[in-house]
Amino acid sequence: MPVALTEEQTALAAAVRDWAAAHDPVAAVRAAETAGAGLPDGFAALGLTGVALPASVNGADGTVADLAAGLAAAAEALVPGPLLSTALAGLLLAEHSKELAAEIADGTAQVAVQLAESATVPGADDGTWLLVPRGNRSVLVPPGTAVEPLAPFDFSRTLGRVGADVPGEVLNLPDVRDLAATLAVAEAAGVARWCLTTAVEYAKVREQFGQVIGAFQAVKHLCAEMLCRTEAAEALAWDAASSAGDPLAVASAAAVALDAAVENAKDCIQVLGGIGFTWEHEAHLYLRRALALRQWLGGSQKWRQRAADLALAGKRRTLGVNVGEDAEVTRLVAEIAALPEEKRRTALADSGLLAPHWPQPYGMGADAAAQLRIDAALTAADIRRPDMVIGGWAVPTILAHGTDDQRERFAKPTLRGEVTWCQLFSEPGAGSDLASLRTVARRTGGGWLLTGQKVWTSLAHEADWAICLARTDPEMPKHKGITYFLVDMRAEGITTRPLREITGRSVFNEVFLDDVFVPDADVVGEPGAGWKLARTTLANERVALGRGSAVGENVEALLESAPEDVDRDRLGGLIGQGSACSVLDLRATLRRLDGLGPGAESSVAKLLGVRHRQETAEFALDLAPELVAETPAAQEFLLTRCLSIAGGTTQVLRSAAAERVLGLPR
Repeated sequence: MPVALTEEQTALAAAVRDWAAAHDPVAAVRAAETAGAGLPDGFAALGLTGVALPASVNGADGTVADLAAGLAAAAEALVPGPLLSTALAGLLLAEHSKELAAEIADGTAQVAVQLAESATVPGADDGTWLLVPRGNRSVLVPPGTAVEPLAPFDFSRTLGRVGADVPGEVLNLPDVRDLAATLAVAEAAGVARWCLTTAVEYAKVREQFGQVIGAFQAVKHLCAEMLCRTEAAEALAWDAASSAGDPLAVASAAAVALDAAVENAKDCIQVLGGIGFTWEHEAHLYLRRALALRQWLGGSQKWRQRAADLALAGKRRTLGVNVGEDAEVTRLVAEIAALPEEKRRTALADSGLLAPHWPQPYGMGADAAAQLRIDAALTAADIRRPDMVIGGWAVPTILAHGTDDQRERFAKPTLRGEVTWCQLFSEPGAGSDLASLRTVARRTGGGWLLTGQKVWTSLAHEADWAICLARTDPEMPKHKGITYFLVDMRAEGITTRPLREITGRSVFNEVFLDDVFVPDADVVGEPGAGWKLARTTLANERVALGRGSAVGENVEALLESAPEDVDRDRLGGLIGQGSACSVLDLRATLRRLDGLGPGAESSVAKLLGVRHRQETAEFALDLAPELVAETPAAQEFLLTRCLSIAGGTTQVLRSAAAERVLGLPR
């Protein structure tokens, strides 16, 4: 999902792209190879530098998020010149130099900004204003000051050096660094997006060994990684720009997005192959822009360390969506909160609050906004919903495709905790590839006899019932001839064998089915329609946002126990990762509130979330004073190894993201 979210932001980004399509800014960059490029003629008419400035200086009265959306689109098109720094200066000077701010808004003035970390000034030449640091203040220098021109590495912008004692107006401006990072992160997101798009489009048409290279798994996985970086960078750029200058949001965004742009540019060249290494292809121009952005801000390590310092000092953020309150929900929640703990689950179930997205009378038929209002009320009352585990997947399928008798027997009892479930899908030869399952169901009087073996079944030794896929017509193609059964786990012919995991515990099980009788009354849907029902089961989810800190509970645990000499670079990287996961979750929720289906962020969230939890667990283990088997850190580290396997391996999910989100061929 791009940085732009609102209709206004989307329109602004589209206007920038339309201008770029008509004016070919990349050609202007190439033409300025030795000296660096200025802002193109005609671009000022778009009004981008004045988008976030107040009307009092002829600005558009927009937001920093609006500006970020435009800057991301401009960077995606490689619009040259001091666009970022001029927009930055406008925001900084709106209250201090209204006349210059008005010239920035109408595009007649350009400003180059030097950051304390840099000895050079991108965008500087004799015709630009300069904003340079001097101690804790800034000096505003008018055009005409001697600027030593330098040959820029990124020749989409000029580069100059100015003297330490350059004369000018001394101003006491707010912290330039965080605002500069906010806008630079938006540019980095735009660079990352161009690199992803370019690599994917090339992979769809470039042929090798008789097929397009996008069909090769290695290329798919490169592109999927680029997708993950792009989505994280765009989400964090939007968050930083929308956060009203929150320093932790800015540091987290810079910690992730600056590297995302550089790594995507490198991987884009890799996917392009030889053509990507040529001067004629523009890929190297985007690599140059990404590297220059990162260096201008002092490098990403500095921002990871800043994120760590802020978090260790107690800085926190929570993310949420204001959807208002519901008086009736508030009343129901208050009544439940007054009950003894042991009676709350039944009350939650009977009121519909336990699974509000389910249809009445089992839930409340709540839309996305109503679900969030309910979540907020429960959180305020400190009530946590009981986890139905597999029941949360099984019952929606029964409600959608089952009989009235099945709904009556299973929905309310599952909600109340009277019936627990397991899932008999995976088999020794069919883990993620459910269409290859070999468990068979043979017709018999009044029902079916199931024979086969299932594996990796969580809590099968405790569950009352199972949802089970079995092949009822072996003559049909792989995805057909599969039927969806409800299996009583106490039925004759079922043998459950716990599997001891690397943690030493037994949660997974092997389940052997030996002519297990399942009556027709326990078949869900029509025989042979099981594949469609299984996809319903796996896709079912409610709208929800995580509770608590935006960095996630596992990073919170790290922060609470971190020693004074903790590796702040590594810790800050995890804070950035955790923030990216939380913001992706928030943006997915916003899509649902707008009535849209899942976007790319849903596919990315699983991949990034698994990596984040595994790396957090490993860091926690590294911080432990000694390696003792039963410590929480040791157990968490071992447990997280299953996350990149269960529910689809990371490698399979990368391929799926490349095919379903990016459109690469199977």
